[in-house]
Amino acid sequence: MRFKAGLRWLVRSVIGRWLIGWTFAHASSALPVKRLYETPNLVAFHHPRPSYPAHVLIVPKAARSTLLDLSANDAPFLVDLLDAVRWLVVELDLTAYRLIANGGDYQDVPQVHFHLISDEAGDRTDGD
Repeated sequence: MRFKAGLRWLVRSVIGRWLIGWTFAHASSALPVKRLYETPNLVAFHHPRPSYPAHVLIVPKAARSTLLDLSANDAPFLVDLLDAVRWLVVELDLTAYRLIANGGDYQDVPQVHFHLISDEAGDRTDGD
């Protein structure tokens, strides 16, 4: 448990925020994930620890710590985000879904990202 707490502290530190942002901005191709959808502005992949039957992360390739860091300059990303959601909903055959962005204490990773989740039964798969 102490390892997890230490890792969480590192990820939220200045160095961790910089490293995560840099990775998505400059080395997203090195991430060990199966890409479901990718553009020059974003990458979408299955959540490594899903809480829902369908749980996809959509992450910008630009270093942006929070939703509040997005600006009008990020319009190409936002257009790609909507295109990605549209494509993923069809590709994953989702009949009910949500798009979620966590912020503040609810945001575990200091890189803005969106969760596209299934909500067909309204139940989480992890029992919560």
